[in-house]
Amino acid sequence: MTDRRKRLALLAAILGSFVAGLDATVVNVALPSIERDLGGGLAGQQWVSNAYLLTLGSLILVGGSLGDIFGERRVFTIGVTGFGVVSVVCALAPSIEVLVAGRALQGVFGALLTPSALAVIVSSFPPDERGAAIGSWTAWSGIAFVIGPLAGGWLIDVASWRWIFAVNVPFVITTVLIVRVAVSERVREGKRAPVDVLGAILCALGLAGPVYALIRQPSVGWGSPEVLVAMLLGIALFAAFLVREARTPYPMLPLGLFRRRNFAFGNIETLAMYGGLSAVLFFLVLFLQQVAGYDALQAGLATLPTTIVMFSLSRYAGRLADRHGPRWFMGFGPLVAAVGLMMLQGVDAEFDYFTDLFPALLIFSVGLAATVAPLTATVLADADENNAGIASGVNNAIARIASLLAVAALGAVVAAQFGSALARELDARPLSPPAQRVVADAKTRTLARVDPGSLPAAEGRFVARAAENASVSAFHTGAGIAAALVAVGGVLGLVGIRNPRREVPCEDCPGGQFAGAPLDASRSRLPELPRPGAEPHPA
Repeated sequence: MTDRRKRLALLAAILGSFVAGLDATVVNVALPSIERDLGGGLAGQQWVSNAYLLTLGSLILVGGSLGDIFGERRVFTIGVTGFGVVSVVCALAPSIEVLVAGRALQGVFGALLTPSALAVIVSSFPPDERGAAIGSWTAWSGIAFVIGPLAGGWLIDVASWRWIFAVNVPFVITTVLIVRVAVSERVREGKRAPVDVLGAILCALGLAGPVYALIRQPSVGWGSPEVLVAMLLGIALFAAFLVREARTPYPMLPLGLFRRRNFAFGNIETLAMYGGLSAVLFFLVLFLQQVAGYDALQAGLATLPTTIVMFSLSRYAGRLADRHGPRWFMGFGPLVAAVGLMMLQGVDAEFDYFTDLFPALLIFSVGLAATVAPLTATVLADADENNAGIASGVNNAIARIASLLAVAALGAVVAAQFGSALARELDARPLSPPAQRVVADAKTRTLARVDPGSLPAAEGRFVARAAENASVSAFHTGAGIAAALVAVGGVLGLVGIRNPRREVPCEDCPGGQFAGAPLDASRSRLPELPRPGAEPHPA
C-alpha cells in the first residue's frame, strides 16, 4: 500500500472514531436542554446517555468478530454509515422515547465501527509502522473528548441540542468516501468461517447484564434486586458463552488468544490502567465543579493539558516502542502516571492551578502518553491479522467495563469516606434542623460545597468547613486508589510483557554470513590485508 493510501486509511479510522467519541461526550452537556424540550425527567436524561453505553458495551465483542469474518472494510463502512443515519434520527427525534431508541442504535453501530477502525489500521500498516499509526489514532481520537463538551455547549447556546447529532453527517460522508478510495479489503485465506450466532447472543446478553448493573448501581445501590439479578444473570450467561467458545469449531472469540503472553497481560494491564484512569478523571471533574467552584467550561479547560500532551506525544511514543519494544513503555509509563496521580494529594479546595494541579496533570499525562499507543499495539500484535477485529473488540470491551466498574466501585468507596470524614468533622456537634437538612443534602452529592448563607453565621461556617474538609479527604482517597490501580498496571507491564523478537530480513543485510552473527562478532575487526606493493606486517 502506498504512503498516500496508508495516510488516508488512518484518516478514515480517526474520523470514524472521532464521531463516535464526540457523541459519547457531547450528549452529557445537552441533557438539560433535551429534558426541557422533550421531557422525560431524570430517568429520560439518564437513558439518553445510558442506552448508548449499554448497547456499545454489550455488542463490541460481536462487532470485532464480524469484522474478522466479513472484513474490517465492510463492517467499518456499515458502522460509520449506520451511525450517520441514526444521528439524523436523533436530531429529528419528536419524543424522548425516539431519542433513547436512536441512542441505543448509535451504540449498536458504534460497536461495529470502533474495533473495525483499529483493524483497518492493522490491515493498512506493516508491523513496524503500526505503533506510530495507533499513536496518531489515539491522539486525534482523544481530541473528541475535549472538543465534545466545548463544541456541544456552543452549539446548544447558539442553535439547538439537535445540532450535536446533525453535525455528525458531514464527518460520516467524508469518512465513507475516504474508505472507498483508500481502504482495500484484505484478502483472507481459506473458506470464510460461519457466524457463531449462539455465541454472539450469549456474549451480548452476558455483557449486557454487568454493564446494565454498573450503570444502574449509582441510582439504586448494590443491594437492589435490579442490580443483583442483572449482574448475576449476566455473569452466568457470559460463563456459558466461554464454555460455548471452548467447544465450537468456529468460535467468535478464540480463547487461544489468551494463551499468548502479551495479549493476556496487555488486557489485564488495560483493566487496571483504564479503571484508574476513568475513575480519577470522573472524580477530578466532580471535585473541580462541586468543591473548588469551577464551572463546566473551566473544569474542561483545566484538564486540557492531558489532551495536549496525548496529542503531542502519542505518535512519538508509538514510534519509539516500535523501535525499542513496548515493555519499558508499558511498565514505566503507568508508574510515571501514578506519580502524577499521587501528587493530587496536595490539591485542596482552594488550590492554585499552576502550582498544585498543573504539575500533577502534566506528569500523569506524560506517563499516559507513553503507555496507551504501545499498549494497544501490543495487544493487536499478539493476535494474527485474521483476528485483529476481535482482539480490538476484547481490548475495547475490557477498557469500557473497567471504566464502568471503577467509577461504580470507587464511587461507593468515596461516598463512604465522605460520610465518615464528615461525621468526624462534625464531631457529634448538635445541629439545628436547617443545618441537618444541609448536611443530609451534601451526603447525597458525595463531593460537595455547602453554601453557609442559608444558616446562622457561626453554624454555617462550621458546616461549610466540615463539608469542604470531608470532600477533600474523599477526593484524596479516590485519587490514591486510582493511582494504585495505574501503578499495578505498570508492574504488570514490567513483569508480564515481553518485547517481540525483531525480524530482520536477510536479503536487506549486506553482511553475508555475518548477517546472523552475534553482535560481538559483527563488531570484531578483521586483520588488514597488505596492499599491493606494501611491506607485510611483522609477525
